[in-house]
Amino acid sequence: MRIAVISDIHGNLDALTAVLKDIDNCAVDHIVCLGDCIGYGAEPEAVVQRIAALGCPTVLGNHDAAALDPGVLDWFNTAARRSMELTMRLLSARSLRFIAGLPETIERWDARFVHGFPPDSVWRYLFQVSPEEIDEWFTVMPERVCFVGHTHRLELVSGDGERRFRAGLPPGPVQLASDLRYIVNVGSVGQPRDGTPEAKYVLWEPECDRLVCRGVPYPYSAAADKILRAGMPEIHALRLLPASWQENWL
Repeated sequence: MRIAVISDIHGNLDALTAVLKDIDNCAVDHIVCLGDCIGYGAEPEAVVQRIAALGCPTVLGNHDAAALDPGVLDWFNTAARRSMELTMRLLSARSLRFIAGLPETIERWDARFVHGFPPDSVWRYLFQVSPEEIDEWFTVMPERVCFVGHTHRLELVSGDGERRFRAGLPPGPVQLASDLRYIVNVGSVGQPRDGTPEAKYVLWEPECDRLVCRGVPYPYSAAADKILRAGMPEIHALRLLPASWQENWL
């Protein structure tokens, strides 16, 4: 069995389209989405409807939650708040109903899926959690693997309550150890923040205990241009581009 875990699409339809094509080529059995379908990108309505049409298990992200309760926008920085204000004007009642039905966590295949930090936080970033709390979670977590998003960075944290290992998740296959538990940060489809512009997601093969990190090329300059034309903050367009492009692109 092969499961594709995607996260943080953030209204980037170009990136999502490329990733779904790559998923089709990888003979995937299931797709799970870790939330934040909206925010930052120029095509939130199309992204939400594409995810809804897939019928894949999907959890609530913090930007998704903000579409349901604009009061939480006070927690967002100025650019993210402006982006969400514009995003909410682009969402249909149908899409809002879909978002309102999303759970905060999903447990399946002896794994947990959550946007922020387990067991069910939509808001906490993995980098905000102390080493001691991670150790405690590894001691009590009922599942062997937990998949998270939210940070837009690929990361693999493993341990058994006494030992702990933490590293970036490199491209290609990674074999998991049978005596450890894992938190897997799957990066971002629509706005990766790992220094490269490719759309990121992770394949999980539970029967052979293997992860495969995928980086998918897509027309990021076109996606960035859509953000600017939608009147959204330019920082969210620039983040899609290679660093070497950013000074001369605008």
